Amino acid sequence: MSASSPTRLRVEQGDITKLATTAIVNAANSSLLGGGGVDGAIHRAGGPQILEECRQIRARQGGCKTGEAVITTGGRLPARYVIHTVGPVWNGGHKGEGELLASCYRNSLRLALENKLASVAFPGISTGIYGYPKAEAAAIAVREVRQWLATHEWPQAVVFVVFDEENRRQYEQALAG
Repeated sequence: MSASSPTRLRVEQGDITKLATTAIVNAANSSLLGGGGVDGAIHRAGGPQILEECRQIRARQGGCKTGEAVITTGGRLPARYVIHTVGPVWNGGHKGEGELLASCYRNSLRLALENKLASVAFPGISTGIYGYPKAEAAAIAVREVRQWLATHEWPQAVVFVVFDEENRRQYEQALAG
């Protein structure tokens, strides 16, 4: 499948915890112990197995730094795996937030490649309580995923999962640009 194939990259509006992709990405916090927003929803829907694996990762490496990613099973989720990545807190855009956010996508995609995951779904990383402007975050997400797909076979498909119509339009604009 070529990188320009429309089936490799798409936007879907809905609940990421109900998606049957091979993996979903969790916009986690550095503790990996669950939280609010997407993180809390994934932990609730996936059950205690995800939290237990996150605790094992914490014991091994002490959590997850901003821009990095780790992988666990999906527990009770339709997705077989969860890639947990820690996005940056928005501080006006002058503290390396853009590079850290781009790193979240690259490191998540690297785990998808290493684990030969056919499909991955991303939420809007850092756009909730972390305050990253949604249009800027969408532009970074689309740029990073496009660059990755242009040079890598895995994952074979990437879905940007958005919660509302406004965010859907922002991703569609970024994809059209």
